[in-house]
Amino acid sequence: MKKFRIVRTAVSVGLSVMCACALAACSGEESTGDAQTPPSYTGGVAATVNGVEIQEDTVTEYIENLRAQYGLTDEDSWGSYLSMTGMTPETLREDVIDSYVSEELVKEAVKEQNITVDDETVQGYVDKMAANYESDEAWQAALEKVGMTEDEYRAEIRERLESKAFMETFAPEEEATDEELLEFAQSYAVSNDGAKRSSMILFAADDEATAQEVLDKINAGDLDFDKAAEEYSTDPESKDQGWDKTGSLSPEYQSALDELEKDQVSGLVNTDLGIQIIKCTEVYTAPKTTGEDGKETVEITSLDQLPEEWIEDMKEQVKEQKTNEAYQAWLEEEKKEADIVINPMPEGLPYNVDMSKYEQKDEAAAESSEASTDEAPAEGEAAEGEAPAEGEDTEAAETEATPEAEGADAAAEGETPADEAAEGEAEASAEGEAAEQPAEATGEDAAAEQPAAEQEAA
Repeated sequence: MKKFRIVRTAVSVGLSVMCACALAACSGEESTGDAQTPPSYTGGVAATVNGVEIQEDTVTEYIENLRAQYGLTDEDSWGSYLSMTGMTPETLREDVIDSYVSEELVKEAVKEQNITVDDETVQGYVDKMAANYESDEAWQAALEKVGMTEDEYRAEIRERLESKAFMETFAPEEEATDEELLEFAQSYAVSNDGAKRSSMILFAADDEATAQEVLDKINAGDLDFDKAAEEYSTDPESKDQGWDKTGSLSPEYQSALDELEKDQVSGLVNTDLGIQIIKCTEVYTAPKTTGEDGKETVEITSLDQLPEEWIEDMKEQVKEQKTNEAYQAWLEEEKKEADIVINPMPEGLPYNVDMSKYEQKDEAAAESSEASTDEAPAEGEAAEGEAPAEGEDTEAAETEATPEAEGADAAAEGETPADEAAEGEAEASAEGEAAEQPAEATGEDAAAEQPAAEQEAA
């Protein structure tokens, strides 16, 4: 059984990408030219943190956006889902409130430590986002559509940058030791066993004749792949595509690479970039040992058993882990000392359901499942009826939240900074390494943009 947990977002992910998705959330709707206004539910105050109020409607909107993301807008599917994932409306509300508590404590710390970001840096992010629109009028219309002014957007960027700077105060001064990296290397090798490294030659989409001619020469041994990339590729600097399991490749590219062994070359592969010829340059096979039971297990005894570039990535991950641990220790102490008051859950909340009938359904389903298993342990018996929502097992599923919820997503990430959101699609750094998405973006890199739904082993 998996437990469903709500987390706030991390400051470690791309700030501009986060804010871009606030606009992307409304890109599929017909614009009316009117700014959207937050819905009104029950009103009132859900909690206070050192005297700062967390509005009940803010918490409710957060949860309602979550329901919309999972397609759980009717009572039965929502109640069943909560029951299956070990949650109740009350505990879900508590988790969301706790995330806002963490956010407020970070804001206070930023102010106490006098952490500031200069106007030029903030404006740089705003300008990059605005550059995705064909005119200033289109940019202003996109802001208006999600109920934000440019000043509010600028303030949101500033807050995230300041929170990121605060998070960096927890970073360790020393690099990870070989011993620490070795502990990390074991799981790294397991998850990346069988990874393939590749190179590619890119041709324009309408230049199939040239691409076929080059491919024929490579296959005949008349032309070296690397030389062909230098001479014919429209993007020779991007020849090396790295390792597939530690990067992100298009589905068409990945599918073609999956069919290749080391040193093999693909046929012509049509992708969004154009026509590509792919070569598998390396295949990583993790070192294994055979136990007394005859089973093979991965065993890393030295860092040189991993590709060198993975070591650098591991160093960053160990650093991030230590930073998160230090942040969590600070956060727990702050919560103990803070004046936190959580008010009783009001009646009439749209996400509140009577959980007793869903618990009974689950018990009956469990008994039926056990009986079925006892009678016929056939193929497919492993299907245990996880939560009914489509896409439930997707890690760090992004919720394209409304502007209010998106604006509330500050750098403090509730239970853990980024929790597992960093494993999801949001790998961009806060320095803006990832290109900002226009309003029509899919939002796949926006795990930190809004409340993320985490799936976690109970």
